[in-house]
Amino acid sequence: MNLQTLAQNIRRLRTAKRFSQKGLAEASGLSLPAVKNLELAKNEPRMRTLQAIATALDVKLYELFLPVRPLRSVRFRSAKRMQNRENILAEVSRWLNDFNDLEVMLNRRVRFKLEGVWEECSKDNIVEAAALCRKKLRLKSSEPIYDICGLLEAAGVKVRLLSLASNSFFGLSVAERDGGPAIVVNAWERIPVERRIFSAAHELGHLMLHRDAFDVSQTKENKIEEKEADLFAGHFLMPNEGFIEEWNDTCGLNLVDRVFKIKRIFRVSYKTVLFRLKECAITDDSIWMRLNQAYQRRYNRKLSFKEEPLAIDSSEPCGLKPVDFQEDRFSRLVREAVEKDKISLSRGAEMLGIGVEDMQEILRNWGTVQ
Repeated sequence: MNLQTLAQNIRRLRTAKRFSQKGLAEASGLSLPAVKNLELAKNEPRMRTLQAIATALDVKLYELFLPVRPLRSVRFRSAKRMQNRENILAEVSRWLNDFNDLEVMLNRRVRFKLEGVWEECSKDNIVEAAALCRKKLRLKSSEPIYDICGLLEAAGVKVRLLSLASNSFFGLSVAERDGGPAIVVNAWERIPVERRIFSAAHELGHLMLHRDAFDVSQTKENKIEEKEADLFAGHFLMPNEGFIEEWNDTCGLNLVDRVFKIKRIFRVSYKTVLFRLKECAITDDSIWMRLNQAYQRRYNRKLSFKEEPLAIDSSEPCGLKPVDFQEDRFSRLVREAVEKDKISLSRGAEMLGIGVEDMQEILRNWGTVQ
């Protein structure tokens, strides 16, 4: 039993749950000195003490013992201070370790397909950088991206969805030198799927444009770099050639149908479409008011309206569903490793973050369809 690892994990998990030491003591039925001694790694605790701590923290017992590899080459910034930042980094670190272990044991390494255009991707011409990346991934100049998770995973980017009740965390990215490239996206139910898709493309923008800015110690947002990543994401998802073509093709529709059809084609938010109209000088700021008025006349209610394509808006009209943004490579590798007896069923459950009984049910489902 590594007491230092145990102490660090208890302290980290307690902070994430917003427990004081006294609060954890009360929730676990332990004395305050006992909790303090655990966090100071003073002596080896009894197993029933640790089980009480795990129950109070709502984690599995083994999570108290897992060593956490500190990540360094991470871009994880937020406009607000995050209480559970350390906990997110620990979870991402364990996931990356498992992912890389699976790739090695199964000989399933995928080289990052965009590394060949890194030097050509310039912050001086971000629209061209997005086009270069699309071309490298064999996307046509006007082609929508129907499955961005699948596209990124096939390109050698590890993708992870987390569900975190936060309106200040949308995603983070990890550089190749720290087990990536990897992109983590917040899939909290209040964040529309269009925003999750945009976050994935936004983080890819950071990976391609801001390689020197991957430093876990930097926590404050750089507004210039955020705008650059936004511009990259918009043009990666909705290239101008395709956008103009679709906009012209829908000229016979009313404004509401026209905007919503294009947003569904490119799987972006309606606000992203409006921003592109302004960017292309097709319209001016009045488009926001005109769309809102047209929407209200048709549906007798206002749009949840902010002049910001990245705002939380769980009521995105004509919205996508969670199944439209779902990674699957990690679970596929877990399945292969279990079926080839490379890892045990319980280890597979641990990797997927589920119980053994749930894992057994998944195994039965795997057996019904190849």
